[in-house]
Amino acid sequence: MSSPVRLRFAPSPTGPLHMGGVRTALYNYLFAKKLGGKFILRIEDTDQTRFVPGAEEYIKESLAWCGIKFDEGIDGKGEYGPYRQSERKALYQEYTKTLIDNDWAYYAFDSSEELTSLREQAESAGNVFTYNIESRRRLNNSLTLSDAQVEEKLAAGEAYVIRFKMPEKEEVIFTDLIRGEVQVKTAMLDDKVLFKSDGMPTYHLANIVDDHLMEISHVIRGEEWLPSAPLHVLLYKAFGWEAPAFAHLPIILKPIGKGKLSKRDGDKMGFPVFPIQWNDPNSNEVFSGYREDGYFPDAFINMLALLGWNPGTEQEVFSMEELIDAFSLDRVGKSGSKFDPEKAKWFNQHYLRSKSNAELASLFQDELKKKQIHLESEKLEEVIDLIKERAVFISDFWAQSYFFFLAPSEFNPKVVKKRWKENTPQIINDLHDLFSQAETWEATSLHDLTAAYIEKNELGFGAVMNALRLAIVGDGIGPDLFKIIKFIGRKDTLTRLNYALKTIGSFLR
Repeated sequence: MSSPVRLRFAPSPTGPLHMGGVRTALYNYLFAKKLGGKFILRIEDTDQTRFVPGAEEYIKESLAWCGIKFDEGIDGKGEYGPYRQSERKALYQEYTKTLIDNDWAYYAFDSSEELTSLREQAESAGNVFTYNIESRRRLNNSLTLSDAQVEEKLAAGEAYVIRFKMPEKEEVIFTDLIRGEVQVKTAMLDDKVLFKSDGMPTYHLANIVDDHLMEISHVIRGEEWLPSAPLHVLLYKAFGWEAPAFAHLPIILKPIGKGKLSKRDGDKMGFPVFPIQWNDPNSNEVFSGYREDGYFPDAFINMLALLGWNPGTEQEVFSMEELIDAFSLDRVGKSGSKFDPEKAKWFNQHYLRSKSNAELASLFQDELKKKQIHLESEKLEEVIDLIKERAVFISDFWAQSYFFFLAPSEFNPKVVKKRWKENTPQIINDLHDLFSQAETWEATSLHDLTAAYIEKNELGFGAVMNALRLAIVGDGIGPDLFKIIKFIGRKDTLTRLNYALKTIGSFLR
């Protein structure tokens, strides 16, 4: 029987969750669900110096908004806990000792001042200092000290870290599910710290131990971890464990120029890089999120899924269920994928248009209530049906529809200058009389009534309609004019025409 498929997303609570992190969580989730496996959320908080209050809650809220549900993890789900690394501290000490006993790790007593001095000396000579196979032979560690000296230092409580003992003259070979075979010589690798002086493990050790104990079958993570993969493969070998399958995702590139998409790019170009708004407790800065900017979660996820993965078809719009069915790692590219903020808007517009008028009306009601405008849902759905093709976000609805609810108090001077001619007052007066006597108040009949008037008086259709729109709306914008007139009713229509005659006439004088 094959081993169960188990994948994890393991963010650090050091700040907001970047959209690249959300994509990593998404790909893990899609892969797990495609193969009938489990998706686990683990919090990797071993670096206590970078811990940010509220970050863990932010991560959970972000994933919930995105519709990425975990089967196990924090909040008491699952049988492999604790799922917060700070609660597993004693566990890591035990495994570190195993590495030391088996000659895969060693104590290093070099002070931070000594290491800083060595780095500065190397830099002054045009080199880079690395704690590795070569340099460890002359440094202050248990490989150069006698057993008695090591015991004496430990007994005295002298500060130390535990480093991995990189094997000499070996080649690490493993298969990346996206990039194929990877080969790295150990001479190119340094002796990473596995256990810190504060009594906490580093990412490298805790990550491996937790993945093994939680029976993780596949590790899908960002390509920034690819340089660490050889060390992780060697750690599995050191413990005598079978390594999971690895896959390193390409980075998300900035829209313009080269390099990884950053918060700075979003600030500069006016788009979010975080799923939901982040209120930084340290700086009190507020960073925008896709949720607060008006994006639907399914539009955000659909856009994100295609940043690095190609379904191999012309299909662009996917539900979460369709993504699960279609997703595979062999269609994830090796090179970075450029983020396009306009494409993100395109996805949101598509999802907005696909929603029912009733659902959109319910969302728009919240905005109208803030403006103290109260309207029955059925009536509001009429408005939504007329304007939703012009909108990208729910927040666009007001600009596209305010004239349904409010009569103009002023008129766009540019439109007045272009559309209000010498004979316009007479035309508007005539239309006022026609509308006041109209037998039926329906868009089609009002249109026909106006068209007959235009033909009878040998007027230009555009000239009359543009002036009428200006009088009703206050501008040259809006959907079908007669549907607006039908919606606002006879009384409001006549009032608006009278106001336009009075106001625009005095404005031109």
